[in-house]
Amino acid sequence: MADIQHVVVLMLENRSFDSLLGTFSASTPKFNGLKGSESNRIGNLTYRVRNDLPGGGSFTIPTPDPGESYIDITEQLFYPHDWRGAYPPTMGGFANNYAIQSPSDGFHDPQAVMHTYTEEQVPVLHQLAKAFAVSDQWFASAPCQTWPNRFFAHTGTCYGIVNNKDFFGAGQEPFRQRSIFRVLEDAGQPWKVYFHDFPQSLLLADILDVAASHYHGFAQFLVDAEAGVLPAYSFIEPNYFANIFTSTPPNDQHPPHDIRYGEKLIADAYNAIRASSCWEKTLLIITYDEHGGCYDHVPPPRAVPPGDGKMAPDGFAFDAYGVRIPAVIVTPWVRAGSVLSPLDHGPYPFDHTSLIKTVRELFGISKPLTDRDAAAPSLLPYLGLATPFNDGPRAIVPSNLQPSRAEMQNLGNAQPNDHLKALGAAAERLDSGFRTIERDVAQAAETVAQIGARAIAQVEAFLSRL
Repeated sequence: MADIQHVVVLMLENRSFDSLLGTFSASTPKFNGLKGSESNRIGNLTYRVRNDLPGGGSFTIPTPDPGESYIDITEQLFYPHDWRGAYPPTMGGFANNYAIQSPSDGFHDPQAVMHTYTEEQVPVLHQLAKAFAVSDQWFASAPCQTWPNRFFAHTGTCYGIVNNKDFFGAGQEPFRQRSIFRVLEDAGQPWKVYFHDFPQSLLLADILDVAASHYHGFAQFLVDAEAGVLPAYSFIEPNYFANIFTSTPPNDQHPPHDIRYGEKLIADAYNAIRASSCWEKTLLIITYDEHGGCYDHVPPPRAVPPGDGKMAPDGFAFDAYGVRIPAVIVTPWVRAGSVLSPLDHGPYPFDHTSLIKTVRELFGISKPLTDRDAAAPSLLPYLGLATPFNDGPRAIVPSNLQPSRAEMQNLGNAQPNDHLKALGAAAERLDSGFRTIERDVAQAAETVAQIGARAIAQVEAFLSRL
């Protein structure tokens, strides 16, 4: 087994596999990328995957933000059928679902969600995939929004929740499920969450008592990597908000945010690890929480339910994965150009609970959190090399893009998406330890900058008091 002592997970936002890696030039013909003929239909109109649409050189496609609620995703997967009556999914509803979104934030061109970026447009992600490994069989844990999928990554379940807003309301309990962070804490294994503005994982009630010593800004990750003192498990959260006071744009790659800022974050994380004395014992996993409404052509397979007895309001038992998402695996223990395809060797693909499974196997934690992570494939059998032979590039140079004042004003004055609204509401509950979460998700008139400034101040004050 590979001698790995440090696992680093960088989880970005709302991109499908085809959106960012569908055009990847893999070394094996088995790689399941785009052929160019994939399409969705709306009536007599056909919308094919393409990069050459007007604005194809843009780094903010799709604009506006696609639908990503549970209902939206169900339509994207099964259109024109109902999910109860058709399996496997048709993958035929992305264009139609985008076209019927509210026009309040602009025209929704169905072609935009069929857009795919090229290697020239996302060079950092593609370069790392070529130098190390990519998985074409990594799916979101459920056909749900950001928060349910991020909770799957931390706890192996979303406890019956399908949308971000479902965590809020009169009498709503905080998320109390046992997390991989608490498991590591109890096992005496060091862990840290490195964040930029508001860490969504701070909503895990089982770690609030130890959060102050484990939550740090991303700058500390760079310091820890340079000093060779990375913990056993590091989880990196991107910058979700636009901070107009520091001219810091979001780098989460959530549509319609400029993906080049996220490329820089990926490069910064890689370069810090590659230059660290921890390099030969580190596994870096770059992935995304869910597809965010962006097209992918591969139908998600059936999944093992978490086993907590929780079901969605419509009876969905969390027995199917969400849409396929990008996953790049970086470590000197993997052969360059590897394509990791667990369905070639077992019944299940990778999903976010594979993170839990991998960490448990590495650090000798036998008891699973849920039935889902018990069944999930670990990454360890796929690393391949007996020695840390693959050094990869010594450094990756990303775009040196700097936001203009006008761009920051536009980002800051925008109306927040569901994820940002939910983070703002969560910030309001920090002082109570999330004993209840009763605030409305957001005030209608609040902008991204207003919610972000409040959330950042509240999380800083909260952590300083612990």
